[in-house]
Amino acid sequence: MTDTVSMADLDRWVRAFAELVAENKDSLTGLDAAIGDGDHGANMDRGMRAAVTAIEESGPATARELFTKLGMTVVSSVGGASGPLFGTMFLRIGAALGDGTEISLAQLATGLRAGLDGVRARGKAEPGDKTMLDALAPAVAALETAAATGTAKDEALRSALSAAEGGRDATIAMLARKGRASYLGERSVGHQDPGATTTALLVAAAVRALS
Repeated sequence: MTDTVSMADLDRWVRAFAELVAENKDSLTGLDAAIGDGDHGANMDRGMRAAVTAIEESGPATARELFTKLGMTVVSSVGGASGPLFGTMFLRIGAALGDGTEISLAQLATGLRAGLDGVRARGKAEPGDKTMLDALAPAVAALETAAATGTAKDEALRSALSAAEGGRDATIAMLARKGRASYLGERSVGHQDPGATTTALLVAAAVRALS
């Protein structure tokens, strides 16, 4: 097992994420029904199905091409705020990874940091606002720490997943300060954020596909 990530690995990651979104579509929609529009799961499932098809048709040769196609398809196929936010994340990841075909763990962490910064800028949100950032930020920090300390790839990814799931769970007690959920005020407390939940699935897909 190597500690780099190939194009085949990245392709498997996208497909694994699409599979996890499909498997969890109803529960994601249920979470969104409690504090949002009630369509997050269906929207993300539609977008990821379209993305897998688009990637199959285009046959991207580099990380930039793969994540650009993924991001553009998500932006155009996913409704509500999720399309622009997840799409921006993927586009920024692609730009940061560039034209490489073999990605180191440190480069992957750099790409995810760029994606995080893109989401923060696009959504005008910060960790603690009860958004996807609450899962993404700790996952990126954990991966950066692992990469800096020479941790093996599979262990690093599991550490990132644990951090993402912890951040996801922490949203239950949070008061929403961004998005549709913020309109509920105190009634948003006690509900798990669907965007953070989907972000944790993205990290779970990385563990499944890249370890």
